[in-house]
Amino acid sequence: MLFNSPVFIFIFLPLVLIGYFTLNRYHLLLAGKSWLVLASLFFYSYWNPVYLPLILASMLVNYALGTTMGKQSEQAPRYSRRFILIGGVVTNLGLLGYYKYADFFLDNLAGVTGADFEPLNLALPLAISFFTFQQVAYLVDSYQGETREYDFLNYCLFVTFFPQLIAGPIVHHGEMMPQFERLRTKLLSYKNLSAGLFIFILGLFKKVVIADTFAQWASIGFDHTDEVTFLGAWVVSLSYALQLYFDFSGYTDMAVGAARMFNIKLPLNFNSPYKALSIQDFWRRWHMTLSRWLRDYLYIALGGNRRGAFMTYINLFLTFLLGGLWHGAGWTFVIWGAMHGFGTTLHKLWQTTGIKLPRWSAWLVTFLFVNFAWVFFRAKSFSDADKILSGMLSFQGVALPEGIKSNAVTWVVVGMLLTVFAPNSMELARRFKPTWAVTIFTLILALAAIFNLEQVSEFLYFQF
Repeated sequence: MLFNSPVFIFIFLPLVLIGYFTLNRYHLLLAGKSWLVLASLFFYSYWNPVYLPLILASMLVNYALGTTMGKQSEQAPRYSRRFILIGGVVTNLGLLGYYKYADFFLDNLAGVTGADFEPLNLALPLAISFFTFQQVAYLVDSYQGETREYDFLNYCLFVTFFPQLIAGPIVHHGEMMPQFERLRTKLLSYKNLSAGLFIFILGLFKKVVIADTFAQWASIGFDHTDEVTFLGAWVVSLSYALQLYFDFSGYTDMAVGAARMFNIKLPLNFNSPYKALSIQDFWRRWHMTLSRWLRDYLYIALGGNRRGAFMTYINLFLTFLLGGLWHGAGWTFVIWGAMHGFGTTLHKLWQTTGIKLPRWSAWLVTFLFVNFAWVFFRAKSFSDADKILSGMLSFQGVALPEGIKSNAVTWVVVGMLLTVFAPNSMELARRFKPTWAVTIFTLILALAAIFNLEQVSEFLYFQF
């Protein structure tokens, strides 16, 4: 089920809200929690019920491992808990690897050995990348004694809470479950309901009106790379950069808004990344909970900055390289990750010189780097990426690809101005007051979005 689908907006979300707060109002707190878990599992299986047993089995195994480590935290020797942790992490990553990378591995193995391997053609289970990372974090936190959960229903709620289930934010047990346990969280709050609805509608507008418009132009350009000129290549690449920005920003807003309606505050996950003044600053703003996960559970595990400057650079590069592969089983994603690893390493080296660029030039260098890297992120092959990049650097031709109207140039400029100068959704949410002016503004955005719901499109991060 998609956040931007009529069935979610007009049926599922209202029914879940009404059921949850009605049960809590009559002090049926366990029933309310069960209702939310069952609704979240329905939300997950609505897409494809075949993989419902997979997420249930994953939760059961990880809950058992985490509970065992929690109970052993004071009695059992450390190596015993470490053995459980390693087994749990290997099991989770093995499951993710099987579904996401098996065919990629077989295809490359066939290329190296010349053998003929039959592809498995496995469908990627929805949200497996996200609930796997979330549960790995839970196991590590349990091993370190930072969290304990002895109630399986609570654990199911932690993993499946539908606003953050499909594409994040990747949350920690310790930042979510205390919120669900507070009594005031279980009672309907009109303040949170109105604020959540405002944020949700902002995200819906971003997705169906802005992102999906840029998506049409990006798709035309990347699907017909032979026709791309200098101006066309820039319009296409920037259209994709803006599509991805407003698509993921819209998803994040809708997730945050839906959770706020239940009185739950999700961690900040998107903070105007195109305002970044360095590649490091970009990753502090883009998919912030993924960056946090990669730092805490990969970069630090590799040694972080504890083994000297050279190994710090190697660890940074490897972290981004694997982060690129996490996004997709393809060499274009590996190159994208390698580019960000190289860019972050170069930024670290640049900092040692003590030289600071003017803000405008720091922004320009950062954004151009990010935009060039997005070409590999979007392209289906190296050949397609090469054609787009060659067009961007050719300085030849101003014709736009067939199907892209001339007003696309104007809208790309407007989109860029919005990402750089406009306040983001979280800033607007902090200033939110349910005045008549805000109500009318929200209603206009809602109507514009609803009239564009005829063709419901997936969020880009659903494919990861």
